Amino acid sequence: VQLQASGGGFVQAGDSLRLSCTASGRTFSGYGMGWFRQAPGKVRQFVAAVGGSTDVTSYEVSLRGRFTISRDNAKNILYLQMNDLEPSDTAVYYCAASGDTSYYTRPAAYNYWGQGTLVTVSS
Repeated sequence: VQLQASGGGFVQAGDSLRLSCTASGRTFSGYGMGWFRQAPGKVRQFVAAVGGSTDVTSYEVSLRGRFTISRDNAKNILYLQMNDLEPSDTAVYYCAASGDTSYYTRPAAYNYWGQGTLVTVSS
């Protein structure tokens, strides 16, 4: 599967952004999907994940309530709605697909990665 992330940009603290990840290849619903982020000089961090054909989701605890992951299997798109953004949310955001319908919080569990989209939040 090929993944293309988009929707990043430069915003002010308190603003919202919605990231999209468009998938092509095998049946999209056959993949658990995740969002990760990586700030300069830091390790890649789990953000959120969703199962393949269900609405079961998982979030990094500190982001729950501000970020919402969702997917549209008919359109082969994964979303990440980010509200009330903070400067600490500045990072490159990556979408990823696992090898099965399960979702995972570990980057190593994902077989396919998008190219990343940069989110910069100014104070």
